[in-house]
Amino acid sequence: MTARELDAAGIADPSLREAYTHCRRLNARHGRTYFLATRLLPLERRPAVHALYGFARWADDIVDSLDTDVPPHARATELARLQRHLEMGLRDGTGLEPVVVALADTARRYDIDHRHFSDFMAAMRSDLEVTDYQTYEDLRAYMHGSAAVIGLQMLPVLGTVVPRAEAAPYAAALGVAFQLTNFLRDVGEDLDRGRVYVPADLLHGHGVHRDLLAWSRATGKRDPRITEAFRSFEDLTRGVYREAAPGLAMLDPVASPCIRTAFVLYGAILDAVADDGYAVLHRRSVVSRRRRAAVAADGALRLAAARIAARGRRRTQPPVTPPSPALAPSPSDSVDGPLHKEAV
Repeated sequence: MTARELDAAGIADPSLREAYTHCRRLNARHGRTYFLATRLLPLERRPAVHALYGFARWADDIVDSLDTDVPPHARATELARLQRHLEMGLRDGTGLEPVVVALADTARRYDIDHRHFSDFMAAMRSDLEVTDYQTYEDLRAYMHGSAAVIGLQMLPVLGTVVPRAEAAPYAAALGVAFQLTNFLRDVGEDLDRGRVYVPADLLHGHGVHRDLLAWSRATGKRDPRITEAFRSFEDLTRGVYREAAPGLAMLDPVASPCIRTAFVLYGAILDAVADDGYAVLHRRSVVSRRRRAAVAADGALRLAAARIAARGRRRTQPPVTPPSPALAPSPSDSVDGPLHKEAV
């Protein structure tokens, strides 16, 4: 976390600043696509986004680490410990985990519903036991806690130009779209963890079963039935992006370029998967640096235009549900650093 971001957000306590900085490091290391988009946010809102992502990343790493030396019961114990720290942090702001300290402070500043965090933790616990999903409806129920609530946590930070409840379904859908994209890109890695997130009925509709996926992963050989199943999963995912798209215009104009950039970059991952022939069981598809740079540049231009428009209105028409007044925009909320150097 840069000092400018923390200063702009009014975060002065040294231990709290270090907690937010820890979350930013997690975001930069593990969520590089979203980290790039986050740098298009006004300075004072970035720490909160890093706190939300940092906590989610920390919990996800507990259940998803490929370290086979960590048995399931040890992961469950660690997740339970994090749950206790979370409850304590949300209750009175205390805690030993930096990600919890920063998250609790963000939840307080932006009045984020605590149910979103408990729903998320429930989804993480299910990952320790559930290894596949029979239908898309089953998967969607899981993604409420693992993805949709992330979008709902973000809304108070971003601000909206419509009542927040009106924007909420679109924010939830966008969280789901991002996760579905990750599921397709990471099919091979998830299979190594013993999980298949592509619904079984979709796979079976193309003559694909789990053993066939494992065979392809182990041998590096392709099968046209797998390709067609993954193409169908891509089509399903793009439908969720269309479902979420109207919500972009509902966001605070100075926050919208960040989410629009993430929207385009995650969609570009789907493009990369398709261009790579849906070979996700054998390698991870990536977005080219040139494409990332172009998307980031477009986001920066949109942000500049939004700021000019905001100054022209002299802030006489604030968002209907803006971020906390304690985090009023700073005059120094420029995008810092060369965006194109971040990797997806």
